Amino acid sequence: MKRKADTVLKVTEPMALMDFLIAKMGGMARSSVKQLLGQRRVKVGAGIQTRHDFALKPGDIVTVSSGRGNSQLTHPKLKIVYEDDDLIVVNKQPGLLTVASTPGSSETTVMSILRAYVKKQNARANIYVVHRLDRETSGLLVFARSEELQHYMREYWRQLVTDRTYIALAEGVLEPREGKITTWLTEDKRNAVVYSSPVDDGGDIAITNYKTLRVSHQASEQESFVHRTSSLCTSIYSLVELHLETGRTNQIRVHLASKGCPVVGDRKYGHGNESSPIDRLCLHAKVLEFIHPVTEKKVRFESPVPKEFNRLLL
Repeated sequence: MKRKADTVLKVTEPMALMDFLIAKMGGMARSSVKQLLGQRRVKVGAGIQTRHDFALKPGDIVTVSSGRGNSQLTHPKLKIVYEDDDLIVVNKQPGLLTVASTPGSSETTVMSILRAYVKKQNARANIYVVHRLDRETSGLLVFARSEELQHYMREYWRQLVTDRTYIALAEGVLEPREGKITTWLTEDKRNAVVYSSPVDDGGDIAITNYKTLRVSHQASEQESFVHRTSSLCTSIYSLVELHLETGRTNQIRVHLASKGCPVVGDRKYGHGNESSPIDRLCLHAKVLEFIHPVTEKKVRFESPVPKEFNRLLL
């Protein structure tokens, strides 16, 4: 039996992907469109797209596969949000290492999960890490499908990345509420700790821009001061948006701790779980926007702020 051809559609006006498919696929029901997206059968350009609210632009090419797409990744701590022939972008949950900490380790990591996934499609395929997140940090990561592309993206990372936004839940209230933190960081690899200096002591310069989005409740200056100088648990938390100008190891965690407002749940640089009502580090890689190294088009991915962050602000 002849295989049914894929459906190829051209976008002529700005529209959400869901609305476009409903209009172009013969009045298909929303539930059926969601099923297509969930089965990874829809591509925008060369990349599989699963978001129903993805913003289409005039000139985009949407392809709907006639059959079920490639094997799906099913893992409770990892979800693919985008993939094409060159890259895979994932959203990881806390508790999962990006790559193994020691060679030959059998621990499950983002790398090991993705490697198994791509080899199901092609036994000769492989995956290469471009950047990393700490084990307890959640959010967006990009991987390359070739070693050559990995090297290119690492070398030109600062030029390629146009927006890298993190969200943190910090203890206390940052003063001022918005600003820039600049220090010099030195990593002690023996103890796996990063030290911060306000002056150039030979370490690597690290720059973080931050903005307080919300505070758990209005605290007086006295309450804020007491909180920032105490190791006791308190109910004052700040939701903070952070933009990195540099990408040093543990940069955000060290910088917020240097302001007296460590990330909630930070065992290494803060007060640990005794100051946190939830059992995790409250740091999330929310936005990753970069120039695609092959298509040279800007791509943007967003991951929702974890619900538990917002619950602690009530």
